[in-house]
Amino acid sequence: MRKKSLFILLAIGNMLAIEAQENKQTMNPFFQAYATPFEVPPFDKIKNEHFKPAILEGIKRHEAEINTIANNSEAPTFENTILAMENAGELLSNVNVVFSNLNGANTNEELQKIAKEVSPNLAAHNDNIYLNEKLFARVKAIWNKKESLNLNLEQAKILENLHKAFVRSGANLADADKDKLRKINAELSLTSLKYGQNILAETNKFELVIDDKKDLAGLPQELINAAAEDAKTKGKEGKWVFTLSNSSVMPFLQYSSNRKLRQQIWEAYQTRGNHDDEFDNKENAVKLANLRGEKARLLGYKSHSAYVLEESMAKTPENVAKLLNDLWKPALAIAKTEAADIQKMMDKEGIKDKVKPYDWRYYTEKIRKQRFDLDEQELKPYFSLDNVRKGVFQVTEKLYGLKFKQLNDVPKYHEEVTTWEVTEADGTHVGILYMDFFPRASKRGGAWMTSYRSQKTVDGKRKAPVISIVCNFTKPTGDTPALLTFDEVTTFFHEFGHALHGLLSNVTYKSLAGTSVPRDFVELPSQIMENWAAEPEVLKMYAKHYKTGEVIPDALIQKLQKSGTFDQGFATVEYLAASFLDMDYHAQTAPIQLDANSFEKNSMKKIGLIDAIIPRYRSTYFSHIFAGGYSSGYYSYIWSGVLDTDAFEAFKTTNLFNPEKAKLFRKNVLEKGGTEDPMVLYKRFRGAEPSVEPLLRKRGLDKKEETSKKIKG
Repeated sequence: MRKKSLFILLAIGNMLAIEAQENKQTMNPFFQAYATPFEVPPFDKIKNEHFKPAILEGIKRHEAEINTIANNSEAPTFENTILAMENAGELLSNVNVVFSNLNGANTNEELQKIAKEVSPNLAAHNDNIYLNEKLFARVKAIWNKKESLNLNLEQAKILENLHKAFVRSGANLADADKDKLRKINAELSLTSLKYGQNILAETNKFELVIDDKKDLAGLPQELINAAAEDAKTKGKEGKWVFTLSNSSVMPFLQYSSNRKLRQQIWEAYQTRGNHDDEFDNKENAVKLANLRGEKARLLGYKSHSAYVLEESMAKTPENVAKLLNDLWKPALAIAKTEAADIQKMMDKEGIKDKVKPYDWRYYTEKIRKQRFDLDEQELKPYFSLDNVRKGVFQVTEKLYGLKFKQLNDVPKYHEEVTTWEVTEADGTHVGILYMDFFPRASKRGGAWMTSYRSQKTVDGKRKAPVISIVCNFTKPTGDTPALLTFDEVTTFFHEFGHALHGLLSNVTYKSLAGTSVPRDFVELPSQIMENWAAEPEVLKMYAKHYKTGEVIPDALIQKLQKSGTFDQGFATVEYLAASFLDMDYHAQTAPIQLDANSFEKNSMKKIGLIDAIIPRYRSTYFSHIFAGGYSSGYYSYIWSGVLDTDAFEAFKTTNLFNPEKAKLFRKNVLEKGGTEDPMVLYKRFRGAEPSVEPLLRKRGLDKKEETSKKIKG
């Protein structure tokens, strides 16, 4: 009788546990279909505690789906294997995309803790898929008979991509090497996560607090007001606080006449992650580079760069090196001339010192004013964020016929975010766009585009994407709206170009949608948009004084255009230096033995970087390559720069809003995603391979050195 009672109690206990689990899932918004407008994530219902159980359950469900595919007793077919894998893991994908996006744009200690906890689970889950021998055997069987399957272009592409993914993830390795690979992947995941969290912590912890008004000399009033508001927010009313957010540190370096304070904030900026404390990234940088190299060699490649670039337009590290070296010589020559000009001005002012990196922006601004009678502060009143946004929308409407309607009844993840429905001219729904513009402690630095749902086709109907752009622009202060620098204006246009790539995607399979293209092609849609920002015809559409509504005067436009190649030696050199540093870390064929500072010093010495300039990103805060997806890919901005300037010539030499060219670009680039080889797509739009000459002209480098006339993919 006692045994029976015990059995009954255990059964009841199990039932209650199951019921409790079901109730938990019922309360978790990730376990339900999104009952929101346009099926966007229900941000208003999502809480921190929902993520971990949803991720773990997503892994569990995905594993079950994968096992069903792998153990299918029927012969492998495209439908029961390739298509089944394409459609598997929906819960995990849904929760993970929201989690990773919020961890970048609106994080907190709890989210960062969860990220560390689930990172090993996600890495192991990925390995469990791509190192599954039964599953790979099915994929391989289909791959081996692909010629007889009559697959269409997209079907052939997802088969090719999936087969490559297995091979490049170690499916052909021996068991012992698979175990090594699992350990490497787990370490890479955690180390990269820690690297990124360290940068955020380092950026947030520094404050330059000024309590003497004399130390504000040279700073524009708008920056002073922003610093006063920051101080008030931080409980330091009556003082001024400057931070390492780009919208604070960069204008401070540009305008502050106090050299000691410029040096102080600059040193804090360029030594982030380099203080031998809990947030130090020197060891993490070298560890990541070495782990990646070890993984590449395990997979049969000479280096991580060789592994990565196999899937790019550039194809090999040698091709990247050639492009960088061709541009380096003319850029460095011009940068040295620019440094000499700064030195002359410093000498006249009686400063007995060589040009330092914290001098460059300050004296460049003075020289710009002297040479072109252009003060960037003259421009900012014409670049209110609201007017620039309207201008971006107008350009997009004139090119592609798109319309934008602000939505106020859609959940969003932060009060500063705005939400927009994007439609065709006839009202057909295209997608949803979130825009998040201002810096905060919960957001990492920089600017980026991401998606909460990639576009795909279901039962013949287009499933619209949900896209987001995230920036760190100058904040509004008091009654003054957010007034952007021209650099911030071009950043807006840039990220919007990425957004269009995601929004206008029109493919069947989500793994091919939007920005799912090689890294050195993905910047083409973003960078071509930048070109419209500075055109006089376009400036007159959006550059209107925020107080008077006056359109930007022709004289100011002319000054802006005349100064177009000004300081391009510096801009190109600091960018190329970072690109060289990236390649040096990842083209290594043996483990790096030096510490990060010594390695970086040797890398810069090799190319002859002058002391007055440092790489745009140093080893300890180079998040693009160590906490993002750009390892062996930072060069892609200049590679795409060749593409975008060549592509823009098609408009510039005919009509800025040439409808035929716009239609061709939309159809062959923006809509196609990763369905075809990028050079094939480019030539279908342009009619030929891209020429490097438009880029050289744009940057004022065309008179210094001869470079290759074409790039080939």
